[in-house]
Amino acid sequence: MLWRLRISSSKWIATVASLWIQCSCGVDTFSIYSSVLKSSQGYDQSTLDTVAVFKDTGGNAGVLAGLLYSAVTHNNNYWGGFGGPWVVHLAGAIQNFLGFFMMWAAVVGLIKRPPVVVMGLFIFLSTHASAFFTTANVVTGVQNFPQSGGTIVGVMKGFLGISGAIMVQVYNIFCEGKPSNCILMLALLPTFVSIVLMFFVRIYEANIVDDVKQLNSFPIVALIIAGYLMITLLLKNIFSLPLWAHIIMFIFMLLLLASPLGIAIKAQLEDSKRLSQMFSSESNHSKENPAKDTLAYHELPDGEGQVNAALDDKILPYEESMNLLQALRTINFFLLFLATVCGMGSGLAVINNFSQIGRSLHYTAVEVDNLVSLWSIWNFVGRIGVGYLSDYLLHTRGWTRPLLMSISLAAMTTGHIVFASGFPGILYIGSILVGICYGSLWSLIPTITSEIFGVRHMGTIFNAIGLACPIGSYIFSVRVVGYIYDMQATGEDHSCFGTHCFMLSFLIMASLALLGCLAAIALFFRTRRFYQLVVIRRLKHSLR
Repeated sequence: MLWRLRISSSKWIATVASLWIQCSCGVDTFSIYSSVLKSSQGYDQSTLDTVAVFKDTGGNAGVLAGLLYSAVTHNNNYWGGFGGPWVVHLAGAIQNFLGFFMMWAAVVGLIKRPPVVVMGLFIFLSTHASAFFTTANVVTGVQNFPQSGGTIVGVMKGFLGISGAIMVQVYNIFCEGKPSNCILMLALLPTFVSIVLMFFVRIYEANIVDDVKQLNSFPIVALIIAGYLMITLLLKNIFSLPLWAHIIMFIFMLLLLASPLGIAIKAQLEDSKRLSQMFSSESNHSKENPAKDTLAYHELPDGEGQVNAALDDKILPYEESMNLLQALRTINFFLLFLATVCGMGSGLAVINNFSQIGRSLHYTAVEVDNLVSLWSIWNFVGRIGVGYLSDYLLHTRGWTRPLLMSISLAAMTTGHIVFASGFPGILYIGSILVGICYGSLWSLIPTITSEIFGVRHMGTIFNAIGLACPIGSYIFSVRVVGYIYDMQATGEDHSCFGTHCFMLSFLIMASLALLGCLAAIALFFRTRRFYQLVVIRRLKHSLR
């Protein structure tokens, strides 16, 4: 009985519960139901993009989620009272159901066609829920695994990114050809999953340093899931598969999604064994442990570790105690904000207009749905891969995350130029570049926030920076893409066909993504010295 209790109440089970909640959110599925939303409500492209801005605002304006998380987890003894990350999950579940259900009711005609602002409120609530889910899961993960912030953020954001591809698979099984039913599915499934699992997501004291080996198993499983989803997409494109084949592939996907539970149980058993050995030979372990822990890190390049200890003691406590108001008084906050506006905003503009971009280039509806799934997969690869890579390069080479952010934005600039070319099949190539870079930003920005401003108020500060996403989405989706598209559109259905429909928009987005790259480079030079202190601090902690 005691063994079962320990297994069900550990940071590993909390991580699995968070991953399952993340992969049920169904982000980046707007392109699946945007067409039925546009036709049922009689929107033109600019109006649809305006509604999409409400979506992006809800998904990224998570300041309330951060404040709520800080309030309900501030007291370390909250288990005995009314508090904990589950409160944030519950608030998200309520918003998810209300938002998607009311949107579905408007689309199918159960309620009178609402004004654009009211429809925007519905979609705002539906996506605002994901901000609550993500805040609870990511910040809890960072606190449970403080030595592997990049990896845990990458895993959490990665499963969120791939949730769109997972939901497309569910849609193809149960709702294919009925986009309105997809909206109802999004109202019910994420709400159910979050309510069932929310009590397992808890904060645990980080008492074991060497979690890297076990934690790295999650990205491996995630990559296997992404590879499997890509294979299923290729098979569906090449062959006309019967329903039973779709069902078998769907069941196998569910088994893959269940596999993190086995990793968690194995890791918890190893932790319990390690603790038993520590208690049985406490004196010997305290002498041997520093040597073992240092093996998890390599030496920094010459000169990188020569940091004054007094400076370390002065700067680090101050940085780690920053609240939102203190962060707002720093240049670093606004450099990160500007880079986020340019990078995230242009990426959101692509996914919001994928359906119209594909249609203008004469892609079929099935091909557009597959592109949405592929975008989710590449988005996922960026989140998982760059999250792990940023930890590895920081620990072994001293490469800072703002440097990787500038590289990602430079590659995203190239991706927008590729989209602008309009060559046959270019959407597949462009979606790889922009999708991976967009995903990498979702992994890097929260981790940079926690390192520069501290973990204590990470949820609030990161979600304040996240406001850059809807701002960028409005600028790029409405004022650039939507405006230029409507100028080119003809006919009663406000449609445009040809490469000219989006070419100028992509060139403008490429220019501003380059501006974001320059902001990230400036952040890199401003924080390079501080990142040396972060690495030294981690090495010191591993020696204890």
